[in-house]
Amino acid sequence: MTSTFPDISLSTERLVLRPLDADDVPALAAMMSDEQVGAWTGVPQPFTENTARTWITEYAPAERAAGHGLDLAVAEFLTQRLVGLIRLTRTNWHVRSTELSYIVAPWARGEGYASEAALATAKWLFRDQKLQRVELRTAADNTAAQQVAQKIGCISEGVLRNACIARVRGEDGGWSEVRTDYIVWSLLPEDIEGADGQLADSGGFPGYTDWN
Repeated sequence: MTSTFPDISLSTERLVLRPLDADDVPALAAMMSDEQVGAWTGVPQPFTENTARTWITEYAPAERAAGHGLDLAVAEFLTQRLVGLIRLTRTNWHVRSTELSYIVAPWARGEGYASEAALATAKWLFRDQKLQRVELRTAADNTAAQQVAQKIGCISEGVLRNACIARVRGEDGGWSEVRTDYIVWSLLPEDIEGADGQLADSGGFPGYTDWN
């Protein structure tokens, strides 16, 4: 029998992590259409409101039902405004592992939302879902994403050479693909205590221009 993630909501000091819903369509479309998101992720471009609606009503529920992963909207606790997305993919229920990635809306970058949401998700995965490994992959030139991985306590395990496809804008406004390396990071249950300590020492979640 295939294991699946439950429909859940998590909360932090500033954020609520919850399932995507129909009200998120305009904000999700705007966030996913950002230039940097298009460059560093594999999400479809252009990312229209119809694409967002299909993602929310069809793609994300199907991935969860199949046991492959989970998409969580990240919203500000006070305003409920969508600030980002946490994605769990390539979940292996036998190995008890999953891959975590994060996207932050352009207007919300620099507030430390990615590290706060990612750490809350990892804690839930280890404590409630009994996972034993969370993996992150960051493009070699995506230093902001690497800073987030370091801040939540991830350990760099090595480089997958030429394994990442990024995108760049051409003079005609279209996208073209370029190859680069992936840096592989891991987070284990015993690493979480160290991350909590680092955040306490630094006074909380520092701001990075983090988006993926």
